Amino acid sequence: MKGIILAAGKGTRLYPASQHVSKVLLPVYDKPMIYYPLSALMSAGITEIMVITSKDDRMYFKRLLGDGSQFGIKLKYAVQKVQRGIADAFLIAERFIDGGSVALALGDNIFCGDDMDELLAEAMAESDGATVFCKKVADPHAFGVAELDKDGKVVSLEEKPEEPKSDMAVTGLYFYDKDVVRFAKKLKPSARGELEITDINRMYMEEGRLHAIPLPESVAWADTGTFETLLKASNYIHDVEKNGRAMVGCPEQVALSRGYITKRQLLEWVSKFKETAYYSFVKDLANAE
Repeated sequence: MKGIILAAGKGTRLYPASQHVSKVLLPVYDKPMIYYPLSALMSAGITEIMVITSKDDRMYFKRLLGDGSQFGIKLKYAVQKVQRGIADAFLIAERFIDGGSVALALGDNIFCGDDMDELLAEAMAESDGATVFCKKVADPHAFGVAELDKDGKVVSLEEKPEEPKSDMAVTGLYFYDKDVVRFAKKLKPSARGELEITDINRMYMEEGRLHAIPLPESVAWADTGTFETLLKASNYIHDVEKNGRAMVGCPEQVALSRGYITKRQLLEWVSKFKETAYYSFVKDLANAE
């Protein structure tokens, strides 16, 4: 399976902070926002990833992430020339996907929790159809909403409904089989002029091939598209890391734990940087017995 990180949005809700640069490059506590979805895809075992950016921001992402070799993965880049919605990512990345399965992570979505690796493995093991992660939220009208029956099957999907049928938001991490590009090509722009990811999910649902994994309370999820959610996410990650429970969204740690790189390679990489709390943590990983 290959991966896509969609990081092409203008982030107008974060202006003026994101007026000069992609919001996905803004810091969430101690690291760039894109480190979090990148770490999630890497934790799922995905090592070939395409980052879709705007034309103006592409060079900044490449400067930050390079070709991914420092993490033991392969990164490619593509440009979304016109803002056409989330589902447009599959049309942009068609040649990269090459008829296979693919996971799509939104650049501004963050997942944190001890059970997340197990849930990612569950999504990766589902070879037929699509798999989405759902989370109970207080304001479902602001998200795509999934209605689940008593057996956990998705029975309806709505995009930012005025009167939600449930409080289960569909989060920004999706897993699809080989049919996703074919479905994307059937889409027509919605009333807001976008190719909606909810419409693709609905196609899978209508065929009985949409699987939903509810995120438990032990897994936190943040859509960092506003100043309030960005601050809440930063404070939450600060608390997790300062209390010693875990480092969140550290691709170097994921790379080492999954065997993408060796400790020697990690030490060579981290030695290029000045000592900060983040790189001190990474250096300790490389030096650990």
